[in-house]
Amino acid sequence: MSLTDPQPTQETKGTSVLRTLNRFGTVGLIIAALYLAWTFYARHSADQQAARDLAAKQQAETKREADLIFGNGEVKIVSYSVDKSAVAPGESADLCYGVVNATKVVIEPHVEDSKPSAYHCLTIAPHATTTYTITASNNKGQSKSLAVTLHVH
Repeated sequence: MSLTDPQPTQETKGTSVLRTLNRFGTVGLIIAALYLAWTFYARHSADQQAARDLAAKQQAETKREADLIFGNGEVKIVSYSVDKSAVAPGESADLCYGVVNATKVVIEPHVEDSKPSAYHCLTIAPHATTTYTITASNNKGQSKSLAVTLHVH
């Protein structure tokens, strides 16, 4: 070593330690940032999956309710009744029906031309006890029938 060469001082050694610590600190900071990013991503993915599961559950419930009401596309007679159990000869009563997924409705004995409807009432006035039969059908060949009797006395 010559006299003109700078001598290692305590300040240079401290700077070297600081540089080493700075490198480790930077690596630690990068690792912490990656861990934080992974945590946020994992939580976001879990939230997205929970939202998809909830949407699927709600869709299944909506389908189940629609199937209960509309019967999976099958012809269904949801209501068929007479508003009175007995009448005097010539007295009128209401015959009401409701069908879903039907393209044709026939009521025997014929009262009037019937149409598929979720709820429809006809006025009837029989002179004798009569059994009214409704038959609802669709284009697939499916049909359902029900009967109701109005007593006349």
